[in-house]
Formats: sequence, structure tokens, C-alpha cells
Amino acid sequence: SYVPLLLRAYELWRDLEQRTGKELLQLTGGLMLGSPDSDVIRGCLRSAREHGLAYEFLNASQIRQRVPPFCVTDDTVGIFEQAGGFLRCEDSVAAHLTAAAAAGADLHFEEPVTSVNVVTTDRGVTVGTARGTYQAEQLVITPGPWAPGFLEGLGVPLEVTRQVMFWLQPKSGVKAFQPDRFPVWIREGPGGDAIYGFPAVDGPEGGVKVALHHKPRVEICTPDSIDRTIREDDEADLRAALRGFVSALDGEVVKAATCLYSTTPDSHFVICAHPKHPQVQIACGFSGHGFKFCSVVGEILADLATTGNSRHDLSLFNPARFSKPQINADF
Repeated sequence: SYVPLLLRAYELWRDLEQRTGKELLQLTGGLMLGSPDSDVIRGCLRSAREHGLAYEFLNASQIRQRVPPFCVTDDTVGIFEQAGGFLRCEDSVAAHLTAAAAAGADLHFEEPVTSVNVVTTDRGVTVGTARGTYQAEQLVITPGPWAPGFLEGLGVPLEVTRQVMFWLQPKSGVKAFQPDRFPVWIREGPGGDAIYGFPAVDGPEGGVKVALHHKPRVEICTPDSIDRTIREDDEADLRAALRGFVSALDGEVVKAATCLYSTTPDSHFVICAHPKHPQVQIACGFSGHGFKFCSVVGEILADLATTGNSRHDLSLFNPARFSKPQINADF
């Protein structure tokens, strides 16, 4: 279901690059690793075959030859897609803001929303912030980890969790991890846990980014309560997952950072009009895999706000899949 969205996202990323003159999307190839019956391998094969996507199926020996830093077991297989790559996130955000301003948008920062009131008489919306009050015909809201409290009336059981990312310095240097030699990758382990990583994209001293898709111990939090310190157990969990798999990444920690996952029970997005207020468009619950889609999600939300429809099938993202939304609930 995500493939058509991703194909459109690629087009929009390239369009944004042309309009802003910024290089945002770099293709390095993408490698998915796991046992033949793992979710990541079965899902990749199904998606590729259903949508006619080009890929290579690699056995363990071919994986070791193609990507020498990987020490995989003999029962590991891989799906390699030449079209895989990574986005430079901060540059991507800045490019979208530049394009928005060029299109006439007013940009406001450090201005917390304090209230949203929907005017039923003229189908308008009033938004109160720490600095003032704004009125509009349509509201698009993407509240990220603030969604559980702000959108409680949707009936979506969102869970916000603390995750940690690391940049490790290979002891033998980053040569083997350069983007022309080392792809973006994700590996599903025997227990279904996933670890992912990137090439060395920030030069010899920038390290190699790698992280667990979900920490072994669930840490539910809020944007205000998250522990932003990097703890010993955070590093221990990651190194345990890397041990015997990418032994070249056993060097020092260059840096580490926390992030927040806003996760739905099925890990699929929520994109919809508010069940009671069709002039309010909502996107949330991206479950740790939403950023690459933000170009196309933005287009979907703009279409919903201006035409009430989208060219894409959004049925997978309807919050009614969890329970009946509380139609009488409000913001």
C-alpha cells in the first residue's frame, strides 16, 4: 500500500530539489536483510513483484561480497534495491520552508498552539496560540508526539516512545562505509527486532549512523517527560545487536541523540479529515517511518484541504480501523 505513495514522494523530492537548488535525496542503494521467512524479506518481495520494482535477491555469500562489513549467517538473504537512499533531514525541512515562503506562506516559529475552535456556522476554524488568534477556512494539523492528548477524540490509541540513535566511528576508518560502497540498510533479527543504518555521510569524522528501530524495553513518554540523556543501557543494547554482525562498527561513539516515535497499534499512519469537522485535516502516528513520505503526505493534506479528495487510496490510514471515532468529541 505504501509503494504508490513512495513513488510519488520520489517525484516530489526531486521537484523540491529543482525548485530550491538543494541536494536532498541521495541514492546509495537499499539492502533489506533477514531470514527467507522474515517479514522484511517477504514484504519486500511482495511489494516489488506487485508493483514491478527492480531488485536483486542476494544469498549470504553474495551479501558478504557486495557489502564486506556485514558478517551474516548462512541462512540470511537480502533484497537490494538500487533506488534506495537517504534524505538530509534538516536540509529537507529548510527546503520545504523556503518553498512555502516563496508560495506566499507566513511562517511562525516558537509559537505553541493553545486552543483550536471549530466554527460550525461557517465551517471555519479559529486557532489560539501564545502570541495571538488566527482564523481560517481550513486547518491542517500534524501534531507529532503531541497527538495523543491533542487528538484524543479520534479514538486512535497512539503510543509515544523514546528511541535512541548513534553515530559510531569505525576503528579502521570510514572508507568501507562510504556512500558509493555501503547502502542504507535494515536487518530483521530472529526475534523480529530490527536494526538499521546509513553510510558515512558526514565525512571521515562524522561516524556511521545506526540505531534500533525499537528499543528492547518500551519507554513510554511525552515530549515533556522524555529522558534526553544517553544512558549506558542505550549503548549496550545497540552494541549487542551489532556484535557479530557489523564488527567494524565497534569504535567510539561520535554522537548520540534521542527521538520520539508516535506509534499506532498496527504501525500504519493516520491521515484523514476529522470525523466531525471536515475542514480539519490530520496526519499523525507515523510510527518511526514517516519522514521519507512527508513530501507526498504534504501534497495529500493540501489536496484534502483544497478539494476534499486525494488521488491516493487513504483507506489504510483511516482511524476508524481501530474503533469508532468519538464523533461527539472535540478538540
